[in-house]
Amino acid sequence: MTPQLQRRLEQLLERHHEVGLLLAEPDAANDSTRFRTLSREYAQTQELADTFAAARKTNEELAHAREMLADPDMRELAREEIARLETTHAELDERLQSLLIPRDPLDDANLFLEVRAGTGGDEAALFAGDLLRMYLRYAERRGWRTELMSAHEGEHGGYKEAVARVEGQGAYAALKFESGTHRVQRVPVTEASGRIHTSAATVAILPEMEEIEDIELRDADLKVDTFRASGAGGQHVNKTDSAIRITHLPTGIVVECQDERSQHKNRARALSLLKARLLDSQRAEQAAKQAATRKLQVGSGDRSQRIRTYNFPQGRVTDHRINLTLHQLPQILDGDLDDLIGTLARESHAEALAALGDAP
Repeated sequence: MTPQLQRRLEQLLERHHEVGLLLAEPDAANDSTRFRTLSREYAQTQELADTFAAARKTNEELAHAREMLADPDMRELAREEIARLETTHAELDERLQSLLIPRDPLDDANLFLEVRAGTGGDEAALFAGDLLRMYLRYAERRGWRTELMSAHEGEHGGYKEAVARVEGQGAYAALKFESGTHRVQRVPVTEASGRIHTSAATVAILPEMEEIEDIELRDADLKVDTFRASGAGGQHVNKTDSAIRITHLPTGIVVECQDERSQHKNRARALSLLKARLLDSQRAEQAAKQAATRKLQVGSGDRSQRIRTYNFPQGRVTDHRINLTLHQLPQILDGDLDDLIGTLARESHAEALAALGDAP
C-alpha cells in the first residue's frame, strides 16, 4: 500500500472512531436528522474498520508463525501456516484498497435506461430492441423491478426509441458504464446477398434522484402535452389521455411517460426523468473537464463514443474501452452481463486507486 493510501486509511479509521463516539453520547438521538447522518456514515466505514482489524490480526499471526520456523519440530507446520496467512493477507489488503475508493453516492440509485436506434435504419431499430431486451433480462436476473415508460416501435420491429425505469439495489452501480454507442455487425434478415451490415444504437444510463435540489423547473419553461397511451400494434392501453409528453423549452429536451394509467403518476415520472436528463447534462460537462483522459467516462454523456461491438458472424462481443473480447454473444444478449460488468468495475477501481495513489 502506497504512503498516500496509508494516510487515507488512517484518516478514515480515525473518522470512524470519532463518529462512534458521537453516536454514543447520551443526547445523540435528540437530533434525528444528525443521528441518521452519523449512523449512515458509521455504517459505511464499518466494513473498512472490520477489514483493517482482520488484516492486523493476520499480520500478528504471520509474525508468530515465522517465529515458529526456528523450531525444527514446528518448521513444516509453520511453513503451511505462513502460506495460508500470506494468501489471506493479500486478499485483505486488496479488499482494504478497494474500500478506500470514495464511494459514488449514486451507486444505490434507481435509473432510467434509454435506448435509441442510430445509423442503420430498420436494422438499427431491431438492434435497439435487442439491447433493451438484454438489459431487461439482466435486471430480471438481478431481481430488479422494471417498467417501460415510453416506446416508439420501428416499422419492422424493434424500437426507434425506448425508455425504461429500473429499480433495485445497486442498479446504477452495475449499469453506469453502459452509456455510449453500441455497434452490431450481422447479416440482416432482409439481406438477400448475405452481406454483413454495421448498425448502431445509443444507450444512456441516467440515475434517478429522490430529491434533485440543484435542478429547478419553472412552469414557464415547460410545455406539457397529453395524449392517449397505446401499445404494440396501435392497440390502446386505455381510453383516456393519460400519457404525458413534457418539453423543456430552454434545452429542447423532450420526455414521455405512458406506463401508468394515471395522468398524475405519468406526469410525476416524466418530471423525474426530465430532471435526471438535465442533471446528467450538467455532470457530463464537469466529467469531461475533470476526467478527459479516463477510459471509463462514467456519466460523461458522450453518446458518440463507440464502447462495444456485437459481432454475430464470429459470436463475439468486444468492449473497446478495456480491450475485452468475449465469445459469449448469445449468453450476453440473453442478459448474462456479469463478466462484462465485473471487468468494467474492476478497471474502474484500478483507475480510482491509481488516482488516489498519485494524490499529494
